Amino acid sequence: MVNILFCGDNKVCEGIYLSALSICKNNYAEINFYIMTANIKNHIAINKDFSCALQKRIQQINPKNKVILIDATDVFGAYLPTANMQTRFTPFCMLRLFADMIPQIPDKILYIDTDVMCLKSISELYNMNIENCEIAGVPDRYGKWFFGNILTHNYLNSGVLLLNMKNIRKSHLFAKCRLMCRNKKMFMPDQSALNKLAIKKKLPTKYNEQKKINKNTILKHFTTYFKFFPFFRSVTIKPWNVDELHNELKIFEFDDIIYEYQRSNINEKSDTNILHNR
Repeated sequence: MVNILFCGDNKVCEGIYLSALSICKNNYAEINFYIMTANIKNHIAINKDFSCALQKRIQQINPKNKVILIDATDVFGAYLPTANMQTRFTPFCMLRLFADMIPQIPDKILYIDTDVMCLKSISELYNMNIENCEIAGVPDRYGKWFFGNILTHNYLNSGVLLLNMKNIRKSHLFAKCRLMCRNKKMFMPDQSALNKLAIKKKLPTKYNEQKKINKNTILKHFTTYFKFFPFFRSVTIKPWNVDELHNELKIFEFDDIIYEYQRSNINEKSDTNILHNR
């Protein structure tokens, strides 16, 4: 059995659907998808209609697959990361830091951002021994230049994190991170807090590829990257940005999943807060 954690509001439904389907199509194990969501200010929680539609689809691949929707409005609202509610990143990036307060979350779970797509089996990653650490992840593409140590390159990207929830609950790691996010304004608050406070394990790039897909890539993360010619600029292309995905990145590996989503009626149910985020 594999446990996966997604977090977000109703604007990331498309990303969750695409990511979850790519995982199911490349893995034959029973998969439990935990989705943490909340209603906070201008953010609307993911609703039951979406989780039911997703579960129906992934059970066509494996009848034992499940989706567990968790409304964390109360716990998130009671301890808002006030110092970082207005950053360029959505506050829901910090929602995962409340996972230790949710009894349903198992002792071991793989957190995945909603812009991460799967190309191969994740069993090797999930079954990795992390008894002696709290989190395991891949170094951030730019982190060593701006945040971490250029020699050790140990500043982890938080888009894919294998979480030892047993150790996290015991050490109160997430509680410490929540306090830091509440009191100290940071550029990437949750990622910075985790890197500063967690007992970490560094993993190979193939588990969170932030550059080009290669033959070893297991999980591809569509992060923002920089271009320097003909002028310096940042570029953000997500899996659902199909034209840019094809023309700029030359990525076609996920077309079947993307087109399936576009043909489905899931992205048409805006009246039930299942929004097509483009």
